[in-house]
Amino acid sequence: MPKRDGDGWVDCDCGIRHWGRFGAAGLLLLRCDTDEPQVLLQLRAEWTHGGGTWALPGGARDSHEDSITTALREAHEEMGIDISALTVKHVFSDNHGPWVYDTVIAHSMGDAGARIANPESTAAKWSPIEQVESLALHPGLKRSWLSLKSLTIDSLKN
Repeated sequence: MPKRDGDGWVDCDCGIRHWGRFGAAGLLLLRCDTDEPQVLLQLRAEWTHGGGTWALPGGARDSHEDSITTALREAHEEMGIDISALTVKHVFSDNHGPWVYDTVIAHSMGDAGARIANPESTAAKWSPIEQVESLALHPGLKRSWLSLKSLTIDSLKN
């Protein structure tokens, strides 16, 4: 297994301190086998960055990884996601210059084995797309949600 070298903080030009020495990535997993497609969310444990908020599974990118690899690895580590059950549709980049957070949008035709798989989360839920913005979202997800929502809806057409 390659060395995990991405953990660490980056002080960004935007004035925010970000987790991930080489950037970070997360998975926006859309469950498509229900009447209304649903997004997988995790409630971050209080001790984590953004604790007590709803977020996408994700984390620091290692130097040898691309964003899709990172997002899938993190989703498996944090939420037990069976990555073989996913179809990647799009990557959205929130680029801060010296730091980037990539959100990988993927579809599944079931729950992909979603469950709390490590102590970074205290709950998991499938939320209808239209209800996500009403939740107490992680600040990064809250800032990018409108763009992600639009891309997620567009991904259903392709």
